[in-house]
Amino acid sequence: MRIAVVSSDGKNVDLHLGRGKSIYVYDCVDDASFVERRDIEIAEDAKHQGGKVIKACSDCDVLIAVQYGFKSKIKAEDQGLKLVMDEGPIDEVLERYINHVNFMKN
Repeated sequence: MRIAVVSSDGKNVDLHLGRGKSIYVYDCVDDASFVERRDIEIAEDAKHQGGKVIKACSDCDVLIAVQYGFKSKIKAEDQGLKLVMDEGPIDEVLERYINHVNFMKN
């Protein structure tokens, strides 16, 4: 499973999806393995930019951000991408999500 997180510093999930100038991508099975950082051109004063972030995650299964809007949810679903809201240190956010997925499988 490939998971992208929206982060301003590469350490914390700390941004709204539409403000995600950078996303950090991880391959996750039992634990998380860092793949790459992707930079996205986000205009500081524009609204509804979640589509740019979603497009940059076309090869991901899950995208985690602090918050996202309704339009982004629809765009993500159309692309087959699951949006999740969470915040905190990236390693803890990924661990929570992986544990949740494993719990739901059992």
